[in-house]
Amino acid sequence: MNGASASAGPGAGAGAEGPLVYKAWKGSNVFFLQGRFIFGPDARSLFVTMFLIVAPVSIFCAFVARELMDNFSYGMGLSVMIAVVLFTAYDLSLLLLTSGRDPGIIPRSAHPPEPEGFDGNAEVGANQTPPLRLPRVKDVVVNGVTVKTKYCDTCMLYRPPRCSHCSICNNCVERFDHHCPWVGQCIGLRNYRFFYMFVFSTTLLCLYVFGFCWVYIVKIRNAEQITIWKAMAKTPASIALIIYTFIAVWFVGGLSVFHLYLMSTNQTTYENFRYRYDQRANPYNRGVVENIKEIFFTPIPPSKNNFRGRVPQEHGLRPRATNGFMSPNMGRAVGDIEMGRKPVAWDEPRMAAEIGDLGAGLSNLLEDKDGRFRSASPDLSRDALAVGGGLEEQGSSAMNPGRTSWGVEAGR
Repeated sequence: MNGASASAGPGAGAGAEGPLVYKAWKGSNVFFLQGRFIFGPDARSLFVTMFLIVAPVSIFCAFVARELMDNFSYGMGLSVMIAVVLFTAYDLSLLLLTSGRDPGIIPRSAHPPEPEGFDGNAEVGANQTPPLRLPRVKDVVVNGVTVKTKYCDTCMLYRPPRCSHCSICNNCVERFDHHCPWVGQCIGLRNYRFFYMFVFSTTLLCLYVFGFCWVYIVKIRNAEQITIWKAMAKTPASIALIIYTFIAVWFVGGLSVFHLYLMSTNQTTYENFRYRYDQRANPYNRGVVENIKEIFFTPIPPSKNNFRGRVPQEHGLRPRATNGFMSPNMGRAVGDIEMGRKPVAWDEPRMAAEIGDLGAGLSNLLEDKDGRFRSASPDLSRDALAVGGGLEEQGSSAMNPGRTSWGVEAGR
């Protein structure tokens, strides 16, 4: 289930249902058909990509394929038209499969993980022991190679190996490859296969249109016994398509070759630019055949998010104490948390002492000499407790500016 939980109101009953997950989603995604399709925040670029595919194919069908229907015998000309239409539909289907599905988003955690050795029942005073700090990175051994996993302040979890936080979609994505603006979606574990098939099929479609445009020009030259240049002048649509597809094939064809190399070496685009496995050991490389099989011949794991389900409500759960341990980035300038914000100075010991003094003063207000609540009235004690809870949250927020509970608004 999704970690983007919504807090229940104070008067919510035990049987109250939370909002739908896709309506309470904390990422930057856009949903369609009641959560059945999930797109990135730049999903509008998808229409541009579709236009760049459909427009030249439409011109090809109207001015080239239709003319070839009369120049081929035994219905071969009709097959040229049918083939390009079916291949275009297949290409667009792969585009939607790439951009409209969960790329492998890891649900956010409702609370940060507890550090090792932390006792949730132990009371930690400001002047007793220093607060525990979650480590910024953890070491994980993958195929005998030590891999460092980073803590994500936004999702409040340690990212699994090969996972990264997309700053555009604001989600942690498994086997993160890159965020593609042309498809308006992150490319990750669950849609990389379809992304490559889309890029490769677009390359073949460009070559198809490019080739038959030349066939039509040659047909004109042979039929009228003129030079190739005069034949080209008689079909300007073919010339425009030849130039267009020649430029496009360098882009999508080069991308196909590059990702074929990445697949054969079991790398992602992010890893290739960041880690340079040609200079260090790649723990994921299992050989060309096994690497290709991993991409195309292994089952796609199910999504870890039920976007059409209900957000689970946490009833009767006390909030975790915030003075026992801190985020890995507590005490660091905000600009050092890979957020691109203005650095803010922190003074942890002073703020921890102020929180301790605040708790001590509150305790004196609520207790008498025997350590019991003052019994002016039952409602008074409850009001005092409510005030104490609000002050404790205020103190917690002071130690974590920019957070509503534990999470930072954006991370990477």
